[in-house]
Amino acid sequence: MTTPTPSPLLAALQAALAAEHATVYGYGVVGAHLDGSRLTAARAAFATHQAHRDTLQRELTDRHATPVAAAPGYELPFPVTDAASAVKLAALLEQRLTAVHADLVTAATGQLRRTAADALREAAVRAARWHAPDTAFPGLPERTATSLSPTPTP
Repeated sequence: MTTPTPSPLLAALQAALAAEHATVYGYGVVGAHLDGSRLTAARAAFATHQAHRDTLQRELTDRHATPVAAAPGYELPFPVTDAASAVKLAALLEQRLTAVHADLVTAATGQLRRTAADALREAAVRAARWHAPDTAFPGLPERTATSLSPTPTP
């Protein structure tokens, strides 16, 4: 028996949730290498992404879908050993989120679409603050292939 393909909206919600899980994990790594105002910014982003994750979980539950669970660990796209690499990871995390939130904007309607558009905008602003390269339309074709992946389990 095959599993039915989820609707584009459910697929976009699950992808956004998976990305938020990875981002929450990533900011835990980022914060461990920062101090001062950068640490304050990382903590604020961490809290924001936890809230986005929780909202996405509720959206899926309200639609009678089982939210994708966080992986026990995630493989980082490069070693994070100092403040410079932590800032680079934070920028990458936010860039990656613009792509999944853009997909959710496309799939959603009404208030959910506005919420996704706000999340996309916020991620683009945070990416710029972390010194990510500028993009004309954050989250669209210039998507990054480098991202956090769940750590394979033996």
